[in-house]
Amino acid sequence: MAQVGLVAIGRNEGERLQRCLTVALQQVNRIVYVDSGSTDNSLQIARSLGVEVIELDLSMPFTAARARNAGYEYLVKHFPDVQYIQFIDGDCELVEGWLERASQALSDYPGVAVVYGRRIERDRNRTLYNRLCDMEWHNLLNYAGHCGGDAMMRVEALQQTGGFNPALIAGEEPELCLRMRQLGWQLLPLQVPMTLHDAQMMHFHQWWQRMVRAGHAYAEGAWMHGQEPERYWLKDTLSIWFWALGLPLIALFLVPFTHSLSLLLLLAYLLLSLRISHWIARQGFSWSEAILYGTTCVLGKFPNFIGQIQFYWHNLLGKPSRLIEYK
Repeated sequence: MAQVGLVAIGRNEGERLQRCLTVALQQVNRIVYVDSGSTDNSLQIARSLGVEVIELDLSMPFTAARARNAGYEYLVKHFPDVQYIQFIDGDCELVEGWLERASQALSDYPGVAVVYGRRIERDRNRTLYNRLCDMEWHNLLNYAGHCGGDAMMRVEALQQTGGFNPALIAGEEPELCLRMRQLGWQLLPLQVPMTLHDAQMMHFHQWWQRMVRAGHAYAEGAWMHGQEPERYWLKDTLSIWFWALGLPLIALFLVPFTHSLSLLLLLAYLLLSLRISHWIARQGFSWSEAILYGTTCVLGKFPNFIGQIQFYWHNLLGKPSRLIEYK
């Protein structure tokens, strides 16, 4: 197996981080943990396991992108023979055999910059929000254009692109993948288990905040790369504005002229939900799960819109965006 290093990032992950690093140490010996201001025992856990720890400077805004860059730069500096880097979030753990499969794929396909597999929710049925996360991880493999936070990347490609954009508070992985594709690199999804994830999403508020963060990422991505030919996340951004603002305004504006019949336009939300549900059901999910997914996708347009407004407001004021945390 080619020389592989691992970068784990986290903030107040506690026992989940201990599980993440313990499993990783059984499979790779070049590991660095990057901490973003944890106030729990995460730092003590990492050090007790003998893992190299980097504490990010508290005077600068924390982002996952900044943390991943710090870990990647450390590995390249201290282990110049490292060819591939596995990135992993501190609430995940590696599936046995993944590092071998991923590194072999990168060795077999020199034009591939990123390899990623299936992230699996550990307690999928504990809450409906965990279930939604698991379905999201499943859908990610349908897109060869970008990966999530867990992925193995070629050092050469990271160096060519300059790594992650440290200013992004969300969506930093797809944005990096876009820049890699622009340089001619390819991404390779593998239909095999990669990591186990522990979302611990117990409440509606957590899901709502996560959707706000996603909306912010769409807006910022479209702002940076929405022009031709990429039109990066432009369609998603426009869709959020239409469903969260445009359609309700049209329906309400036409009420006096249509004797309130224009309110029937709001049935489009039901049609959109059914359309998404049908698409998910065709992927093998039960209809109950498909309806759950379709309904929350439509409902999610509204917190997505809030995230978009937050981005544009901060951008207008010239202020950096702050982390949107849901845990």
